[in-house]
Parts: sequence; C-alpha cells; structure tokens
Amino acid sequence: MNVGEQLVSSYLRYIRKCDFIQTNLYTVDVQGEIDVVGINLKERKVYVCEVAVHLTTGLQYVKDKRPNNVNKLVEKFSRDIAYARKYLGEYEHHFMLWSPIVKDSQGDPRYNQLGHLTEVKRQIFEARQVELECVVNDAFYSAMRELREYASRQSSELQCPLMRLLQIEELLARHVSKGVRAPTAGGAEVLAGLPVKPDCRGHRHRSLTSSPP
Repeated sequence: MNVGEQLVSSYLRYIRKCDFIQTNLYTVDVQGEIDVVGINLKERKVYVCEVAVHLTTGLQYVKDKRPNNVNKLVEKFSRDIAYARKYLGEYEHHFMLWSPIVKDSQGDPRYNQLGHLTEVKRQIFEARQVELECVVNDAFYSAMRELREYASRQSSELQCPLMRLLQIEELLARHVSKGVRAPTAGGAEVLAGLPVKPDCRGHRHRSLTSSPP
C-alpha cells in the first residue's frame, strides 16, 4: 500500500466511517486490481476508489509515449463497476478517482488533464450510467484538511502511520503556539518569554531576570 492509498483508506475510515477497508483488491474474474474499497455497513454504502499520485507531471498515464489518461481510466473504472455490481449489489455505489494534481493546460487538448477527466466522466456515464466522483486539486486538498482536523481532535494515538503523522503535526503546532521553545545554548530554554534553567537536581525554574546570567 503506497501513501496515496493509505490517505484514501484513512479518509474512508475516519471521515466516511467505513467499517471495512481493502487495498489492492485483486479481482480474478475481471483481471484487475482495485486500489481501495471501503464499506459503510450502517449506511449500506461502498466506495470504490482508484488512486493516482503523479505530482510533478500531474495526472499522466502514458502509452507509446502518448497521453493515455482517458483509455486507462475508462478501462479501470469499467472493471471496477462490473465488480461492484456483481459482488456488492446490495450497497449504494460510489466510484471515486483520487489524484492531487490534475493540470489544466492551455493549448493542445491531447495534453489537457482536466479535459481528459471530463471525457472519462462522459464515457463512464454514457456506457454505465455512473457518475464518477473526481477528488482532485482543491477537492483533494479539502479532503486532506478534513483528515488534519480529525487528527487534531484525537487525544489517543492513531494507529495509521499517516494519521499519526498528521496528529503529531497538528498537536505540535498547537503546542509551540503557546510559546514553548527548544533549549538554547547553555541549557536555558524559553517559556512564555522567560528563560527556564535546570538546577543541580535537573529541576527547571523560571528566571525572573530578563536574560540568562
């Protein structure tokens, strides 16, 4: 499981409240692999997700050195839809593409990644009557903010490494905003604007002087 799949798994678990998460689900009968599947038992919903984290290039599948986003994604989601309808028919289906950076290039439409997604959505809807949800660009960023906000509210240790990292970052930011600083040279550290120095027993006391002696 790569970091993109871990992020989507965390979103389904903590934000969409899925009870079961499966990554890299290999589907024998349709000969493919689904990146992330999440099931919310209470709401009877299943989320079927493909994840593409291409940062510097933006969303870019290539075949024979030519852009292949449309064919690749239509093929992927066609398999995903067939699998969900065959094995998960009792659930409400949500099909999602997650990709942080999708570029809107000006000029040749063959290289316009946002245009590619518009075409993917059109083909999927016409062939399968499915509305594909694209969690890209600002929507991807908003999802990450939701995860950060969730992590910041948790006092117990989050087991997912990605969520634990977000939890550390958010709680650390809250901590240092109170004025707590790292030790300075000579063993003093600054707390709320006053130097704090350890005594001979290792206990630390506020100094009422404006600067360390």
